[in-house]
Amino acid sequence: MGSPSHHGAYGGLVDKFPIGPLMQKGLTVRTGQTHVNRWTGDLLRMIQEGKIDPSFVITHTVPLDKGPEMFKTFSEKQDGCIKVVMKP
Repeated sequence: MGSPSHHGAYGGLVDKFPIGPLMQKGLTVRTGQTHVNRWTGDLLRMIQEGKIDPSFVITHTVPLDKGPEMFKTFSEKQDGCIKVVMKP
């Protein structure tokens, strides 16, 4: 199996991918990774300066002890869960 799927980077091998219909339609598939290290410093600075507000992606805010429960909610794509903030 591919790695590092536990970090959300990529999932490795994919089963049941419809390669036949993809080829029949002559489609091209492109992939890539986000350049996290390239943009982290600039984005953090813009957040700190109030130029951008990323809070729109936060769907849930819970106490830290709810982490395992919210991980399950996130991984099972329940309750519209996109991004969880856990507070001690």
